Amino acid sequence: MQSNRYIIIFSLVLTAVLGGLLSGVSQVLGPTQKKAQDLDTKKQILGAIPSEKEALADMEPEQILARYAEVINSVVTDYQGNLVDTNEKGGPMVAEEVNVEKNYKKSVEDRMYPVFKYSANGEEAYILPVFGAGLWDAIWGFVAINPDLKTVRGVSFDHKGETPGLGARITSDEIQERYQKKSLYDANGEFVAITMVKGEKTPEDRLGPTRVDGMAGATLTANGVNDMLLNYISYYQKYFDKHVKGGAMSLNNQ
Repeated sequence: MQSNRYIIIFSLVLTAVLGGLLSGVSQVLGPTQKKAQDLDTKKQILGAIPSEKEALADMEPEQILARYAEVINSVVTDYQGNLVDTNEKGGPMVAEEVNVEKNYKKSVEDRMYPVFKYSANGEEAYILPVFGAGLWDAIWGFVAINPDLKTVRGVSFDHKGETPGLGARITSDEIQERYQKKSLYDANGEFVAITMVKGEKTPEDRLGPTRVDGMAGATLTANGVNDMLLNYISYYQKYFDKHVKGGAMSLNNQ
C-alpha cells in the first residue's frame, strides 16, 4: 500500500514538474517561433514577385523584413468585398496575422481575405494568398497579379506533405516560373484561372495563355493546385469590384 502511494505521488509530482518545464519552454520560445513564422510568411509573399525572389537569396532576415515594409501595404477584406479594420478581439486587423489555414476551415462567406499590395520601382501587383488540398495534405501559396487583374506576375507555392520528386515539385522554380505571364481569363473574357495540364513536356503552342505544363506522376497534386487557384482567386472578385478602378471581369463560376 505504501509502495503504491509512493508511486502515485511521485508520478503526480513528476507530471507537474514536467508540465511546468514544458510551459516555461513554450513561453520562452514562443516569441522566437512567432518571429520565424512572420519572416517565412513575408518571404513567401515577396517570393511571388520574380524580381524580389531573386534578391531574397542574398538577404539577411532583417533586410527581408525591411524590404517587405518598404514595398508591401496590406488590407483585409471580407467575402462581400468590405474592408475589415477590426479583429475578433476588438484590436486592429493585421493582414499578416490572418491564419489562412484556420480560415479555410470556415465557410467561404465567413473567411477573412488578406490582400498584399506590392509597389516598387514603378511596378505594382496584387498578391493574394491561396489555400487548398494536395494529394496528402494542405497546399498553399501566394499569387501576384498585375494591375490589369488578368495577368499573373508570379507565384510562390508550398506544401505540407506532397511526395518528394513528384507533387513536392510545386515548390521548385521550374514549376513556379511556368505561371509567369499567364492569363486568368480566356479569350471570351471569362475567369478560368490557370490550369496545370496532365502529363509533362506539353508543347507551348498546345498550352495557350491559360494553361501550364504538368508534373509527371503528380496529377492529383496538380488538380489540387488547379482547384486552389480557381476557387481562392474568385473569392476576391467583390473586393476588386469595390476597391480597384475598373474592377475585374465577371467570373463564370459565381
